[in-house]
Amino acid sequence: MVDRPDVLPSADVLAMLDADPQGWAFARAVRSGATGEIEDFELLYLNDAGAGYLERPREQLLGRRYRAMWPDTVNEATLPLYRKVVDGREPVTRTVYYDRPGLTGHFELCIGPSGDGFAVRFVDLRSVRLGPQSAGGTRLYDVLDAGFDGFTLLRAVRGADGAVTDFVCEYVNRPGAVLTGRSVEDTIGRRWSELAGSGGARGLLERWVGVAETGRPWRERLRYPQLGQVWEVSAARAGDDAVAVSFRDVAAQVRQQERLEHSTAQARRAVERNAALLAVTSALVAASTAADVSAAIGSVLRPSAGGQGLALLLRRDAQLVLHYHAGYDPQTVERLSTVPLTHAYPATDVARTGRARFLSSPAEFAAVQAGGPGDPIPSGGRQAWAFLPLAVAGDVLGTLVIGYGAPREFDDDERANLGAFAAVCAQAMQRALLFEAQASIAGELQRALLPAELPEVAGLRHAARYLPWTHGADVGGDWYDVIPLGGDVVAIVIGDVVGHNATAAAIMGQVRNALRAYAAERHSPAVVMQRVNRLLLDLQPDAVATCCYLELHLAEGTATAVLAGHPPPVLRTAADTGTLALRAGPPLGVSADVRFNETTFLVPGGANVLLYTDGLVEDRRYHLDDGLADLCDAVRAAPSTDPNRMLDHVLTAGVGPRPRSDDVALVCLAVDPRPEPPATAHPSAQRRFRGDAVSASAARRFAADILTAWGERRLVDDTLLLLDEVITNAIQHTVGAVVVRLELAPARLRVSVADRSERPPSPRPAGADSENGRGLLIVATVAAAWGSIPNPAGGKEVWFELARP
Repeated sequence: MVDRPDVLPSADVLAMLDADPQGWAFARAVRSGATGEIEDFELLYLNDAGAGYLERPREQLLGRRYRAMWPDTVNEATLPLYRKVVDGREPVTRTVYYDRPGLTGHFELCIGPSGDGFAVRFVDLRSVRLGPQSAGGTRLYDVLDAGFDGFTLLRAVRGADGAVTDFVCEYVNRPGAVLTGRSVEDTIGRRWSELAGSGGARGLLERWVGVAETGRPWRERLRYPQLGQVWEVSAARAGDDAVAVSFRDVAAQVRQQERLEHSTAQARRAVERNAALLAVTSALVAASTAADVSAAIGSVLRPSAGGQGLALLLRRDAQLVLHYHAGYDPQTVERLSTVPLTHAYPATDVARTGRARFLSSPAEFAAVQAGGPGDPIPSGGRQAWAFLPLAVAGDVLGTLVIGYGAPREFDDDERANLGAFAAVCAQAMQRALLFEAQASIAGELQRALLPAELPEVAGLRHAARYLPWTHGADVGGDWYDVIPLGGDVVAIVIGDVVGHNATAAAIMGQVRNALRAYAAERHSPAVVMQRVNRLLLDLQPDAVATCCYLELHLAEGTATAVLAGHPPPVLRTAADTGTLALRAGPPLGVSADVRFNETTFLVPGGANVLLYTDGLVEDRRYHLDDGLADLCDAVRAAPSTDPNRMLDHVLTAGVGPRPRSDDVALVCLAVDPRPEPPATAHPSAQRRFRGDAVSASAARRFAADILTAWGERRLVDDTLLLLDEVITNAIQHTVGAVVVRLELAPARLRVSVADRSERPPSPRPAGADSENGRGLLIVATVAAAWGSIPNPAGGKEVWFELARP
């Protein structure tokens, strides 16, 4: 101790300071004789603890000046700080770190004026303990050094208005000081604005201010490429005016994470490429036309490949023709519409050579076309391009162009991926083009086999629809026809050859033509069907067809129909709607021994008849009864009798199976209302039959059907008995067709059979054991009247009458 009472306290105080475990020192100011300013400080007092921190005996330090003892700190902030305390008479607290011979550690300096000098209490922060002063205590700064890669404690510096303007570093460990690019000793005690300079760390000041003022912790990952480091920085308020900041170097973890993310990204891109390729493949599998393929490419491939523009150019002779585009402006689209293969546009070279080209920038794109024939095709706002060949088995169909909105480098994986896309697209396009060619041929065949237009028939309106279900080269076997037979008679036919192929279509055409020929010969419906059946067996023994043949007599208001394995027509009248109860026969082509039976029924004026194929009402999932019920409901509910409007209604009414699994043909007839007949007119009906054995049974069925339709069931038995005798006699004694006519008068039914023979019938006696000769006797006995009259056109007419009950 040096005796200087103007600086030193009393002896009692000094004795107390000698026992303090923390360091104490007193120093007096050494002033300039000329100016009186403080030039240095002389150490007057130092207790044992202080000497221990300095690791030097007190005798070597007392009386010595600051500049001599620590010359390297003269130009730093320490000596000016002491001057400020003495001259300004304001105590200060400062945390410093020293790492030099004779002085090492973190110290908190509490400096106050004392006379013409200062007193300082310095605490070794390493000795501050978390717990009690015991052997098990852990030193605070040892914990901080071990628990964090970097740690610093910043004390807020406030301005005149009380707002935080800066921070002073009170403590920092070595890793924390690295952030400022300084040593620990040079960091502690300095302001953050000074430490950060103009580097990236200066921006952290706003973060520290925010934490200090709001109390909300902050955490962020900061990168320092110049140091090769990545720091995870956390800040929290410590007390009212301090911010504790921890730094953790996570560069190794980040690099490992980046490697993992890179590997994951590569795997994800591979999965995405596979998924995109699968999506494109799935979309293209369902595409059956070139337009479908183009739409699939535009909706799936362009997003999958990451492109902003797409153009599909197909080869046609010596040029490329734009088949599809998306994302290009009208000017570019117009230039791409037709590109000669001699043009310098990269797509032409790809189409000629079959080798893909990748352009990474507009400069490359412009260089490729520079000096080539023709004006360059504009970029369309694209910055990079992939020109991919659409090639199948060495045959290049064209070029797929994918444009990108920014320059890009195409790595090997992306090139391979785009090549796979193009290969799938090429296969789909080739399949679609072949499909369209086949479909075109099939469509022409289908149109040739169906009537181009249906003939007009007086007193009858009609409409037809054909709904194909088949695709490509498949052609359905459904057909329909309207055949005028002269006068007021017209035949309507609808049928379905089993199968959906060119063979079925060819058979359908043969059946349709044969049926027209047999109908034109004025054979009865049953005979027409019989002959078509035999022809089908001769032409195609394995073929099967269904058919409905309807012979309509408009003046009479009657129709005769034959079914060959076909669903029955639907009849709608003012009174009712339902399927016709017709005698059913087997399909055509099943057997040569089958007989087709006719059914005759009334078709009043204003009625509708709907003929259709089975695809409308049934399939393996939908029962025929349900489909017929649907159809009858739809016909009944149709708002109009007009054939076209009725068909439109039926086809939108949800009839039958959905979705459909077969072709559908429909023909709708509308019989015009008939004028009111004169009072003398009676209901009548007649049919022409061949002069063979089966004609007798056919005539009996005709008569029974008509009488039943007229409501004369009580006359059926007698009529059939007499008609059988008369027509059998005509068939046995004449050659050619016979005509059977029924006329219903108010009191009597008149039945006549006309043939070509002019010989009148002559009853002859029959013996007791004779099997013949009784026919006319039965007629004479049962009939109310009978007779024979010559026919003006030749032949005769045998008639009989029965009284109506």
